[in-house]
Amino acid sequence: MNRNTRRVGLVGRLTFVTFIAWHAVVSVAQSSENTIPVPVASTELTQGNFFQRFAHFYKADWSGTLPASPVPERRALDAPLDSAPFPSTDWGYGGSPAIGLPDANSYPLMTALKLQNSRTKVYGWVAPSFNYSTSSKSNFPVSYDLFPNSVVLNQAVVYVERLPDTVQNRHFDWGFHLTGLYGNDYRFTTAKDYFSQQLLLFNRRYGFDPVLEYADLYFPFKQGLNIRIGRFLSVPGIEAQLAPNNYNMSHSLLYTIDPFTDTGIIGTLKLSKQWIVQLGLSAGHDVAPWSVDRKASGIACLNYSTASNHDNFYVCANGINDGKYAYNNLQDFDATWYHRFNAKWHSASEAWFMYERDVPNVAGNVDSPAPIEIGANGAACHAGQVRCTAPEWAIVNYINREVNTKLMVGFRSDILNDKKGQRTGIAGKYTENTLYATKYFGSTVMLRPEIRFDHSWDRNGYNNGTARNQFFAGADLIYKF
Repeated sequence: MNRNTRRVGLVGRLTFVTFIAWHAVVSVAQSSENTIPVPVASTELTQGNFFQRFAHFYKADWSGTLPASPVPERRALDAPLDSAPFPSTDWGYGGSPAIGLPDANSYPLMTALKLQNSRTKVYGWVAPSFNYSTSSKSNFPVSYDLFPNSVVLNQAVVYVERLPDTVQNRHFDWGFHLTGLYGNDYRFTTAKDYFSQQLLLFNRRYGFDPVLEYADLYFPFKQGLNIRIGRFLSVPGIEAQLAPNNYNMSHSLLYTIDPFTDTGIIGTLKLSKQWIVQLGLSAGHDVAPWSVDRKASGIACLNYSTASNHDNFYVCANGINDGKYAYNNLQDFDATWYHRFNAKWHSASEAWFMYERDVPNVAGNVDSPAPIEIGANGAACHAGQVRCTAPEWAIVNYINREVNTKLMVGFRSDILNDKKGQRTGIAGKYTENTLYATKYFGSTVMLRPEIRFDHSWDRNGYNNGTARNQFFAGADLIYKF
């Protein structure tokens, strides 16, 4: 969706929204040889009424006395990372559950409901944040915290899901996933005609988005075949829309302006432990299948891991069609590389090239400019052109260090060249450098502070086109239930 639209809005008076919620645990698979029996009896977590069971879970989690879980079986390469403190133990790919990995998570809400052994799970989180910025009008293209010097509710999210059992490779299984998101971040996840009038017509600061609704069909073919049908996250990329799935609070320039969700069907075939191939068909980026902007669009990806799993390469052609101007009709070619240096250090790098054709000129140098669709920027074409092709490219790199299982630090640097300004509204090159950390309290609370410096190289690209530089500092708190 149009990121220029997202940066428009009243900053007005500061709004502080406080939520108290209970959290969902991100389980850490631990070796049974290294597990020390904890002094809390597991029955304590299931005693008392609903609220007492909630409290028992958090008390044990924050004191480090949650009963240890056995090592779950997996049918995949050895995990390269620790989670926590990183978002995941394994290199990520989109459009599918991680084939060969178990659903080993347990959650406070499910435990309080005495449904901790159920395969259908309900959980989520609340994520407020604050920021200080040298800008006064808008932080864009910083995302998702585009309102400067404010405290906001970024996300209040509820998941309902059942993961297919992909560890076994003997019989068919199935799963589903539903996500409801409320908060400031809906401005970036919104897809046209999925309640999009909240943003496109009314420009509401807070809103609701049903980000994900899909079914998974798993077949025991080769190492596993998963077919996903519905609305799912745009397949390639390091970053994700849902807060706990990211290394830090803010998003890179690269991620801010690329596609967010697709609706369609995608098949993920794991040929071996090292090779994965994906093919799919969607209605186009960030549009509903019933939208007038729908376009049949192809998805093709290839994923390869080395035998040591110290390197992973993921390349995708995403949303490929005629490429003509429409709502977020990006032709997206993406490549990701993860590298594990050792048990403590790893890097994640991504690059993409995107474009749209026949984009209307908004440079003010034509007599009869073509019409602009609501929520979709035009381009700064050459003098005299009514329409033109609008390309952009971007590169990002993360360097991450595990300090201990409750703390990680990292540094991110990226560059974006929005050649015709079709994604940001102001043509030119942008860079950002961010220093960040993630601190876990138990496994149910994450605090993520960061400092960031942005620069636009060709013209004033920050604070609604009035500044070349922007300094940003902030933190978010993710409270899982």
